[in-house]
Amino acid sequence: MAQRGVRGTMARIAQEFSPHNAADAPWQLEALDTPFAPFALPCGKTPRVSVIVPVHGKLPYTVACLRSIARHDAHAAYEVIVVDDASPDDSASVLGRIDGLRLLRNERNLGFIGSCNLGAAAARGEYLLFLNNDTQVTPGWLDRLLDCFVEEADCGVAGSRLVYPDGRLQEAGGLVYADGSAWNYGRFEDRDDPRFLYRRDVDYVSGAALMIEAALFRNVGGFDQRYAPAYCEDMDLAFAVRATGRRVIYQPESLVVHCEGISSGLDPFAGVKQHQTSNRATFVDKWQPALQHQPPPRTPVEAVLHHDGRRHILIIDALTPDASRDSGSLRLINIMQLLRELGWRVSFMADNRNATHEEIQKLGRVGVHVLCRPWSPPLATWLRKKGSTLDAVMLCRHYIAAPHLELVRQLAPRATVLFDTVDLHFLRERRAAGHASNAALARQAETSRQRELALIRACDASLVVSPVELEMLHSETPEARVELVSNVHKTHGRTTGFAERSGLIFVGGFGHPPNEDAVRWLSSEIYPRIRAARPDIELHLIGDIPEAMRPQFAGAGVHVHGRIADLGPWMAGCRIALAPLRYGAGVKGKVNMAMSHGLPVVATRLAAEGMQLVDDHNVLLADDADRFAAAVLRLYEDEELWLRLSNGGLANVREHFSFDAAREALLRVLPAAPTHSPTR
Repeated sequence: MAQRGVRGTMARIAQEFSPHNAADAPWQLEALDTPFAPFALPCGKTPRVSVIVPVHGKLPYTVACLRSIARHDAHAAYEVIVVDDASPDDSASVLGRIDGLRLLRNERNLGFIGSCNLGAAAARGEYLLFLNNDTQVTPGWLDRLLDCFVEEADCGVAGSRLVYPDGRLQEAGGLVYADGSAWNYGRFEDRDDPRFLYRRDVDYVSGAALMIEAALFRNVGGFDQRYAPAYCEDMDLAFAVRATGRRVIYQPESLVVHCEGISSGLDPFAGVKQHQTSNRATFVDKWQPALQHQPPPRTPVEAVLHHDGRRHILIIDALTPDASRDSGSLRLINIMQLLRELGWRVSFMADNRNATHEEIQKLGRVGVHVLCRPWSPPLATWLRKKGSTLDAVMLCRHYIAAPHLELVRQLAPRATVLFDTVDLHFLRERRAAGHASNAALARQAETSRQRELALIRACDASLVVSPVELEMLHSETPEARVELVSNVHKTHGRTTGFAERSGLIFVGGFGHPPNEDAVRWLSSEIYPRIRAARPDIELHLIGDIPEAMRPQFAGAGVHVHGRIADLGPWMAGCRIALAPLRYGAGVKGKVNMAMSHGLPVVATRLAAEGMQLVDDHNVLLADDADRFAAAVLRLYEDEELWLRLSNGGLANVREHFSFDAAREALLRVLPAAPTHSPTR
């Protein structure tokens, strides 16, 4: 009642008595009544992760847990250590028949904490993964926890998303109040609500599925024995880890089914559970200075969740970004990742409020909370409730910014408002009008120009992707603040050599008109000239090309593949990337992407605009079909030229389109948010 209030408590009661259908769960649990038959677990000589499972009886649950581990193997090398804590049943003799399992036996009962510390002392892995024996794991559970230590700076502890066997959420990270009381965030909620599907720093994660570096665990003294036999030791470990300057991270992509209460019961006045009250007093006494920075009891849960002082930014674009769809999506995802690294809390809403589960998960991977139907209300409703929490709002594209700017100004009055042009729409329309000699389109371009310039003047700052556009806006709107935040790419590097590659590649969907024009020009005028000289050279078209239109381009050496989720193999397998764009604006992500993989590019001068590229040094440039085809043929046969362009392209991406370059630009318009306190 104190946490939820009357209305929330009544809703919780209704939730408890509503039917729960475990059939909607995407996992298949191991049966507890299956007769035991020996099986094997991996046990390499040099495991990267040591999975430690303390047990005290409850053999059917332990066997089911271990079977689930065997079924859902991991890419990382790991070992499984079971610490039998003087079980009253035949756990030790049965578990001893599992091949590959490291079985340790306590002569006397040491409790959860003593058993975990004993298992950690015997572990050979670089990381320790503590796992309750009343859990069952799901695909990717171990590898996704390990991702946090690779992808998150200063990660000290990572914990799983815990769910009940009936499919309801059990815990999405833990919250701690100033009096030492705790709260399992998301308890009994929908496990697929986007609120619970993004990585974030938390006060603690449950010891039911917790990963930590072995060296760090030993450095902080392991689980503190003053909490023996159990309870509050996972909170204590989290506070100890943060005191060293490391972070505690909730990882929703690691999903573990937890049969809560099997190991220790549910009665708070009996068995191991009775230590909760006394151990909480111990915890408060030990961490009193740190607890002063925690919210007081009865603080609303959402306020406790975000009490770390991070600034909050809302980003609105037309669609939920999908890096496999267009380069603008990749740029936005990378910008959101950078903002989070700079200490911002990032929320995202598509104008249509649609997002697939996969899109939500992908953004959750970089710490972004997706606001979408059916879980989040329309923008106006959300802003009335949350607008006061916003320190910044970024509106992407002029046709999204225009209808929302006034609403944002009204309901988020203290927010810095950014207008991300993505590319200047009016410039693209103006060039399209010139290319087609279309007077109506020219008039439309002028209307777009007036609207975009008005938005640029009205917003606190605007972002452009091209130095050409930056210079143009400095001339058109000298009073406005405009910053260059170009495409952002990781430098993947060249993984295969010249001789191992073949074929040409064009990447771009027909949702962007300049791409459709480029494909038509490429297939009708450029590629026939190439094929006439070298019939063995094949052309691969990748991107959203409507099914009905594909037959007109396919055949005679041309292959239409549609959208590809992972372009890496294509970037490593083709010999040349093509960018025959005849109109457009902004910086071309297809050029950046190819160069980030060390794949040389033949492009028109317009496609290379604003990218600081030099003909014959890091790109080949040509603006008519004859010269374009000749450049492709020359590059296809000249390994020395190919290597020079490959190295030059990689250097160009590092210098102008790296995360470092974008970070510096973002810091000019959005100063780094204060880092979270050592207690959080």
